Amino acid sequence: MAYTRLSDANEITARYMDSILIQERLIDSVVANTTTTLLGEKFDSPVLTPAFSHLKNYDGRKLTGLEEYSVAAKESNILNFVGMMENDQFKNILATGAKTVRIVKPYADNVKVRDQFKFAEDNGAFGIGMDIDHIFGMTGYDICVGEEMAAQTQDMLASYIASSKLPFVVKGVLSVSDALKCAEAGAKAIIVSHHHGRVPYAVPPMMILPEIKKVLEDRGVQIFVDCGIASGADVYKALALGADAAAVGRSMLPGLEKEGVPGVKKFLKEVNDELRFIMSSTGFSKVEDINASALKIVQ
Repeated sequence: MAYTRLSDANEITARYMDSILIQERLIDSVVANTTTTLLGEKFDSPVLTPAFSHLKNYDGRKLTGLEEYSVAAKESNILNFVGMMENDQFKNILATGAKTVRIVKPYADNVKVRDQFKFAEDNGAFGIGMDIDHIFGMTGYDICVGEEMAAQTQDMLASYIASSKLPFVVKGVLSVSDALKCAEAGAKAIIVSHHHGRVPYAVPPMMILPEIKKVLEDRGVQIFVDCGIASGADVYKALALGADAAAVGRSMLPGLEKEGVPGVKKFLKEVNDELRFIMSSTGFSKVEDINASALKIVQ
């Protein structure tokens, strides 16, 4: 088929994910346990929330969408992520009690970058990180909600990491080269992502996962992944190809918009239940044991 410039990366990602098939291995299998350890903390599932920004109050409800899904993350005992926001908004996220990683944009105003990292640490964030795939736009550096972005070097990342005791996560890694630079800078985790197709014809995250997993072996860097994750099967495939956890994204929005916290919790439970079912059906009783041996990729 011919891909369109607006949707090509997402179409390619969806087609690649759908080309990955799963073999049953039932004899001697048991009901699986989905608990896992991420950034040194135990969680009930390797399913993550996305680092969303600027979600409104849906249907006149008191909490913003960001706060509602953070409450759902807290009550589901999963690792929570949020994106671009000011410090007062982030304080509201922390008030939910969710273990939250704050992903900061690569602002041209580096004082603001460092202030947001420090605010996160001083007020009880679980982790901090940077969204490197928002550095560039079509006419130069990106401008997001009126804020200009700037280039980021490996040394700059290392400086942010050295300035905080919190685990640092780099979001927007889509190459072995960037994965290695993140490891060398001292990042504790990366999110393999093309940010819903910001770059035309971007490689599907799951396609590059095995290569990234190989080069980061024994480097102490956990690997998370997003883009197109909408089911337990998607999460299972991500884990089998080398990820430690996977973030749902737009697939979470219908439940969030319609029902708020209960809708997100229901969706997360459905994803995790399907993950457990597939793990049980392929002979993996623990998340850390999952590998690609039960996958078949259709060429």
